Amino acid sequence: MPDLSRPQHQAEAPPDHADAVNALRSGVMRLSRRLKHQRVDESLSPTEMAVLGTLARCGSATPGELARKEHVQPPSMTRIVALLEAKGLVRLEPHPDDRRQKVVSPTERAEAMLEESRRKRNAWLAELVGKLTEDEWDALRAAAPVLEKLAQM
Repeated sequence: MPDLSRPQHQAEAPPDHADAVNALRSGVMRLSRRLKHQRVDESLSPTEMAVLGTLARCGSATPGELARKEHVQPPSMTRIVALLEAKGLVRLEPHPDDRRQKVVSPTERAEAMLEESRRKRNAWLAELVGKLTEDEWDALRAAAPVLEKLAQM
């Protein structure tokens, strides 16, 4: 009989991998927190920045699609979109196939702000990377596509 006390998706890493998984989790979380402090516009919440980033990466979307991509409830996304619209960072347009829905798109101002934010964060990260050894930098370059894959899962 299967063990129903633990959901299937929460399988534990084999004991010989547990230390590496823990170090990966810890390092990614600390680096992420530090990157979040490298913002251009302090008036936006991390969630608002994430929504703008999703729009930049994936293109225009309905609030429902954004809610799914950002793992939030639709009413929360509706509030986030309203805040971004009030700040002039997104525009709402009628859905081409379903007039009951709206499509959210980033404005030029949002795109410029995201580009400046990426530039600032990349410069900060490049400064840190410059302190690594050549072997560490080689390992990090090799790991980057794998980390990106994990982020997309």
